[in-house]
Amino acid sequence: MTDNLPQHVAIVPDGNRRCAAMKGVPKIEGHRAGADRMHQVVHNLLQKGVKYLTVWGFSTDNWKRSDEEVQSLFMILQQWIEKDTPWLHANGVRLKHIGRLHELPQGLREAIEAAVALTRDNRGMTLALAFNYTGRSEIIDAVNRLLKESLPWNEVDENRFRCYLYTDGMPDVDLVIRTADEFRLSNFMLWQTAYSEYYFTPVFWPDFDRLELEKALAAYRQRDRRFGGD
Repeated sequence: MTDNLPQHVAIVPDGNRRCAAMKGVPKIEGHRAGADRMHQVVHNLLQKGVKYLTVWGFSTDNWKRSDEEVQSLFMILQQWIEKDTPWLHANGVRLKHIGRLHELPQGLREAIEAAVALTRDNRGMTLALAFNYTGRSEIIDAVNRLLKESLPWNEVDENRFRCYLYTDGMPDVDLVIRTADEFRLSNFMLWQTAYSEYYFTPVFWPDFDRLELEKALAAYRQRDRRFGGD
């Protein structure tokens, strides 16, 4: 890490809908603004030299929202991927999907798969897109994959188990950022955040600009991480 920066940042970008409501525009415009903000934050963290970034775009619980909003989210994500993938690739970013890909619409699934394939060999930042994801579903899926291999129980330890998670090959999360004045983890990366530092801000995600990101990184630099030690 450079200048005591986190190696792996994870973001829960809340507040798109509330930001839209405050501005008197439809919800979808809040989500569009959030997608634009994500581009800027990726750019800023790339400049900082952060090696891993995980962003939560859609929870498996978000299927409970109206069909109109769910389909709008799918459309915006597909547009974001198709628009930003060439830029990500040119900047050496490797795109990784974490979550239940098979449950997503075909067009979105194909866009994700194409972006992952194009950027697979990049060695800059790894950008993990958590879409149709929760931490509990990830652990359940990991257990099921492990059971299929019929490993002896005494061969399963933390190092072996983490290989079955969606984030296999990625380090644990150093810093979790959550916007829009929410103070909970909401079933996000339960395994990987065991020793993470947390930064909560009242700022809505579309308004989370470079200055707000600097505040989060500055707060992280002030933390004394002991990982259970003295």
